[in-house]
Amino acid sequence: MTRSRITGLLGLVWFLMTIAAIVYATRLALVVAPTEATMGNVQRIFYYHVPTSMLSLLFPYVNFGASLCYLYWRSRDPLKALTADAVAISSAEVTVVYATICLLTGMLWGRAAWGIWWTWDARLTSMLLLWLLYVSYLMLRKLSATGQSHTLAAVLSVFAAIDVPIVYMSIQWWRTQHPAPVFFGGPDTGIDASMKPAFGYNVLGGRCGEYSSWVFATCSNVGVKTLSRTQYCVRLTPGVSS
Repeated sequence: MTRSRITGLLGLVWFLMTIAAIVYATRLALVVAPTEATMGNVQRIFYYHVPTSMLSLLFPYVNFGASLCYLYWRSRDPLKALTADAVAISSAEVTVVYATICLLTGMLWGRAAWGIWWTWDARLTSMLLLWLLYVSYLMLRKLSATGQSHTLAAVLSVFAAIDVPIVYMSIQWWRTQHPAPVFFGGPDTGIDASMKPAFGYNVLGGRCGEYSSWVFATCSNVGVKTLSRTQYCVRLTPGVSS
């Protein structure tokens, strides 16, 4: 069996596992998990909002690492630089998708819990800033002058990554309207044991879906960049002029 067929088979198996995890997690969240005593069925947004919030903070650092690799390799090894750049942009795309879901589900939950769609809370504001930074990253890739977008976006990703720990620590550094940490916040925090399977499988399903989306986006970006690979390498290779 050729390597491409093995890769395709593994991709199919991973895709089916992802679908199975998402379907099972949805059943646990909407049917099996008990109804929360205070908020009722509205609380089930928790099983989607919190996992996507957590997962939206992972790929900014993939973007950050890939951008540093691009900056290092762009004159030393243009082929590696181009691959790192493809990984960086696909990571930004996945981050925007998950941060968008996080903000939308948070607004739905906030409307039910607080009676308002939005408040300039520390957690909400820092998360919105993270979303804006990565939307700006993608816009910069589209709108900046040819030959400059890679470097400018890589520099922007360094500043965007700084916001990730601020988002994570915001509800510990500032006590505003957003609830305290559900996990790792102290002995009095946490969720009931009967709710943990639905939460855990939604994290698993979201993680599988995020990874699948990232791999697909990376492969697509690498394929697109291959069209200009020769010109790109000639332009960046020291001592060679186009």
